[in-house]
Amino acid sequence: MQIADHVIENILAQNINGGDRMQSVREMAESVQVNPNTVMRSYSYLQDEGLIFNKRGIGYFIADDALNRTQDMKKSNFIQNALPEFFRQMDLLGIDFDELKKLYKASKNGAS
Repeated sequence: MQIADHVIENILAQNINGGDRMQSVREMAESVQVNPNTVMRSYSYLQDEGLIFNKRGIGYFIADDALNRTQDMKKSNFIQNALPEFFRQMDLLGIDFDELKKLYKASKNGAS
């Protein structure tokens, strides 16, 4: 999953885009120093999620709609898993949405 997560993060960061060719299974295995079967499982997962596709004999490529699919997948996961705990922590710490909004805006201004 670490390999798949790495690819997903690069899609979200737009470091890789639809149509881009991915490293071959062997190249990826060498670069991250794992068994090619491990990479193949990651690529299969990414392909099952519709994020990459295989052009037989040529290699794996990023799907044109990979960014949208990845955002949808990660957003759904965030809403189902992280957000309930986040809200619980807000309640425990007495943080309301107005305060949260101010903190968010401040973080965006600091990042500029």
